[in-house]
Amino acid sequence: MQETIVIGEILKPQGIRGELKVRPLLDEVADIKKFRRVFIEGKEYKVLSARTDTQAAYLALSGIADRNAAELYRGKQMEALRSEAPALAEGRYYIVDLIGCAAVTESGERIGEITDVLSAHTDVFVMQDGDREYMFPAAEGVIVRFDAEKKILMLDAARLKQVIVEQ
Repeated sequence: MQETIVIGEILKPQGIRGELKVRPLLDEVADIKKFRRVFIEGKEYKVLSARTDTQAAYLALSGIADRNAAELYRGKQMEALRSEAPALAEGRYYIVDLIGCAAVTESGERIGEITDVLSAHTDVFVMQDGDREYMFPAAEGVIVRFDAEKKILMLDAARLKQVIVEQ
């Protein structure tokens, strides 16, 4: 498993003191406050302060002293060590664990590879099969089982056929 996980996307500077506005990619926005250090493009930053509202987090990081410095991080992903992440409830997984998984039917037929998961009210999976790209929601009955160890996402073929869209 990957050592780091993406925990947020930096939206913009917040204020003049170098604080970053971050869109958390965690189940609970407030969970981002639990991290004491984060990584941006592989570089480690100590979290000096963190606060949240219902949709965003605001972090002050070591080495980012003003708005101009913070502006350089706009649009970048923020990562943290998996070992420092909050424990997940049973049946919950980090998106990074799903990327690269083989998508197979219950009969074992390989139908593609998961290349992305888009966060929405219902997560939307992006699947690649050769040159073709498909999207499908994590709607009820589509996902049968996920095996993180074997990197296999088993799908119900009949239910998938009802919801899949080719890009």
